[in-house]
Amino acid sequence: MDDMSRAYPAIPDGQMEKYSSASTLSDMEIFIFPELLYALVLANLMSPAIWAWREDPWFARIDRMTPYRRILRLKQFVMDHYEFNLDLDTWGLTTQERELARFRPFMDEATLSRSNALFGYEGDKYYFDMDIRRHFGLDKYGREVIPYWKTETVEAMDAFRFKEGYASGAGECVSLSTLYAAALHVVCGIPLDDIFLMGTPLHSQNFVFAGDGVLTNNRRLVTKSMWFNGTELTRKAQRALRHEQVTVIAHRTGWIHCVYPGATIAPQAYARLSEGLHAFLRTDITLEILLNFLRDSPERQACFQVRHERHGRLLHIAAEKVYHYEHGSPYKVSDATREKLLAEIDEDEFFAAPLEGRVVLDDLEPFFRNRRVDPADEASVRRLMEEVPCHRFQARHAIGEMIDFACLKPNLPDAPSAPRRFVPGPAIDLDPGLAREEVRARLEAQRAGNPVVDLAFYALRDLSRTDWAPFLKAAMERSPVSVKGAADLDDAALEARLRGWPDASIYDGARCAQPDEVWNYRRGDGLEKALCLACVLKARHPAAAMELRVQPDQVVLSVAGREIPWSSAKGLRGVAAL
Repeated sequence: MDDMSRAYPAIPDGQMEKYSSASTLSDMEIFIFPELLYALVLANLMSPAIWAWREDPWFARIDRMTPYRRILRLKQFVMDHYEFNLDLDTWGLTTQERELARFRPFMDEATLSRSNALFGYEGDKYYFDMDIRRHFGLDKYGREVIPYWKTETVEAMDAFRFKEGYASGAGECVSLSTLYAAALHVVCGIPLDDIFLMGTPLHSQNFVFAGDGVLTNNRRLVTKSMWFNGTELTRKAQRALRHEQVTVIAHRTGWIHCVYPGATIAPQAYARLSEGLHAFLRTDITLEILLNFLRDSPERQACFQVRHERHGRLLHIAAEKVYHYEHGSPYKVSDATREKLLAEIDEDEFFAAPLEGRVVLDDLEPFFRNRRVDPADEASVRRLMEEVPCHRFQARHAIGEMIDFACLKPNLPDAPSAPRRFVPGPAIDLDPGLAREEVRARLEAQRAGNPVVDLAFYALRDLSRTDWAPFLKAAMERSPVSVKGAADLDDAALEARLRGWPDASIYDGARCAQPDEVWNYRRGDGLEKALCLACVLKARHPAAAMELRVQPDQVVLSVAGREIPWSSAKGLRGVAAL
């Protein structure tokens, strides 16, 4: 790349693959290079897109709200503006062989297959009673063919509205978790120190220190009380932490990974997360928690019945009948609205006499009145069992289910069987309340000494502040959806198609889209369109000599001596062989 006017830290030797991955951010790349997870958070922090949310009337007077209320406000905004996207065809296809060849210098195939869904990971068989590839739509591909599963920047998420079939923005789970992390800081003023990103082979969530803790789950949030409510929605939110290894945790102080022996996260920050998460995932067993457990485990409901007074008569009804009536009702068996729920049920569902062999849930209230059952204390659990003389409830596996419901121990990266060596790096220093330009200036000052911050500028796609080589490498090698999408067009028709799309970039200023973003969203600056054309032509004519000449208002793509001009508003200057 010929451009002497720009200044940025040199790319460390041997790290071109990592730096180019910051431009594409595939699921596989983030797993191999865990620094990229937080780099995308920082890129979103520097993006004007999230800062614009603060001007939305929805967030008026948000500064007067408690942190928890701010987070709830943000959740509704995300729900209204983004879909959860799990269309694995969005970014095209690749092959296991191709990706294994890329990553072999960094990780062996056996390790990848144990930890990544695209390389053979099958999940916990206890939970995954269906083939995991079928569950996530991978079964339509051969074992060798895999989707190029990408994480999107906030701009790429917003641009889904330009894609056929989408009425709003969209993104997959890692995109949503990094979006949330940035917005929690920018919009809600949550300190970065209180936000931890967690990835598993099949999911990505954040744990936020606010109140008793908040867990992000795709577009939604889960509070501690919600975690133990026993609903189907919560059961889905629990899948990853209940049944999967947490492969990576990222924080402003660094990261820890289940494969790599070294960890850069500050030990005290990791200890804080571990303690906070364990506390979030554990509760004493109260009557409400017992009733929530029964909602989660319908097969145990047959041990119980509910008493209800109607017209001066004491009636009884099987617990499973009452739980059935919860569907479509705002009232619950497990809280103060139980009597309202019972009042909705027709009298012919009740019995005049108690049902034989069933415990009356109402009769357990004295037991729980001044007592909380510790799920980790055998004697405490045994006393509860004695109050429920039902073989279905007293069976060893039933007791185990209740204890597991009340106390989940997550499989975190630093386990006694695989201790990590903590080598903390420089922490990212950003205070809440800074303006966007102050955030960018602070990060600019830190990038020379912090690899994650340096990578953030590459994830930002700002070609005025980075070496172009990683971006161009990614553009020419990793846009399979563009190559496949253009398969029915000859070279001239492809150029005409690109020229027919709006000359509008999804990125502001000198930031640039990758060819697959141009193709998916049917728009781009002339520089971006030229790269999209070059990407496809290189796949078709690999021996053709190509050069890109960039002026502030014009780009010329030279292909085997043919000059193809494009107008540009990116204001960049440089020359590169492609």
